[in-house]
Amino acid sequence: MYIYNTMTRKKELFVPQREGQVSMYACGPTVYNFFHIGNARPFIVFDTLRRYYEYRGYQVTFVQNFTDIDDKMIRRANEEGITVKELGDRFIQEYYKDADALGVKRATVNPRATEHIDDIIRLVQTLVDKGYAYPAPNGDVYYSVHSWPGYGKLSGQNIEDLENGARVDPSEQKRDPMDFALWKGQKPGEPAWPSPWGMGRPGWHIECSAMSMAILGTSFDIHAGGQDLIFPHHENEIAQSEAATGLPFARYWMHNGFINVDNQKMSKSLNNFFTVRDIAKEYDLDVVRLFMLSVQYRNPINFSRALIQQAAVALQRLRTALDRLQEAPVSETAAEDEQAFLDGLSGYKTRFNEAMDDDLNTADALGVLFDFARAANTFVSEPRTKAAIEQTKAAYGELLEVLGLMPRKKEEFPQEVLDLLEQRQAARKNKDYARADEIREQLKGLGYAIEDSRQGAKLKKL
Repeated sequence: MYIYNTMTRKKELFVPQREGQVSMYACGPTVYNFFHIGNARPFIVFDTLRRYYEYRGYQVTFVQNFTDIDDKMIRRANEEGITVKELGDRFIQEYYKDADALGVKRATVNPRATEHIDDIIRLVQTLVDKGYAYPAPNGDVYYSVHSWPGYGKLSGQNIEDLENGARVDPSEQKRDPMDFALWKGQKPGEPAWPSPWGMGRPGWHIECSAMSMAILGTSFDIHAGGQDLIFPHHENEIAQSEAATGLPFARYWMHNGFINVDNQKMSKSLNNFFTVRDIAKEYDLDVVRLFMLSVQYRNPINFSRALIQQAAVALQRLRTALDRLQEAPVSETAAEDEQAFLDGLSGYKTRFNEAMDDDLNTADALGVLFDFARAANTFVSEPRTKAAIEQTKAAYGELLEVLGLMPRKKEEFPQEVLDLLEQRQAARKNKDYARADEIREQLKGLGYAIEDSRQGAKLKKL
């Protein structure tokens, strides 16, 4: 497989550090809110990469962190009158709900920054001891960017140019505008942990270095994230990690392209900011997954209602082919063309793999699946032997599964709950909204929520 390495700016043959094993770290969410569609893209893309490696026989250790301590979390927790931990616990569970609905497999490990404070402090102390970092009088500890000659190699940034545009907060006690905080001294109302520099908490960049190295070792295969993380986050991770260990941090760096909304940058000020939870009110989230995979991951992608609707139609085409294979008429004897069709199944797999091996080109891989779907529909338009149908279904389903588009087993609900849902639908049809709301509250009391969408009402466990 060839993947584009941001560090070298070219496609490179992927050779794992350990034969038959892949070690991956992808930057996860800061858990203070529901995640938005921009966050969803790397979650889906790098889940697909992980799935593909597993499909090709690799043992994958996939780490995706939760940042559960930072300024935004402290602010929101204070606004709500709860602890930062309570806020983090809540939104980690909300993350799992949305990620599950997007078909994102649970990571091998989902470390939380607050669970790795000792690792973080040890790493900061190493950098201080080696002269790459310095404590400030207020309890902060800063990384000295000029102390490490490799700074800027990932982003291709010139440190002098960066310095010209750097701003320094008056509360910071840096020696140089480009230096960044590894440890932040405690301020009033903030959670803090004891350290050699006094009570405080970790800076953002140091978290990922400490967590990834604690779980995957000082050097691992792939570090992944969105293009917005190349600088300063990943640049800073490299600087602090490689200064501490003297070893290459990650061997391949992968970054997905930006997402725009109606050809404009997504922002709250433009009122085009959507969380995945917002989209789920209208569409099955498998539609969002297919939409994200319809463009090769390094290219920008434009989100719009029209394009999501096209993705919904495309997903239905793929699912309809699977339904037809499951319901295909069975013949006791094989038709003349049956074996020729079966012999051609391997060709779809070969083409699919070629697309995925070319820097995870899911757009072309989807094209192969649509070709397969059309051929399968034609094949089962007349009776086929059970063995031929099963062989076709297995080959088709295998490729759907790699992209995370295989239908998942639907959650089963008690008959009492299904009866109430039916009564609510009848009430809404009759415009008896008071009764519909009453049933909604009744279901809530039983531990179920209703989400209304264009596809109808959906039940979810609370």
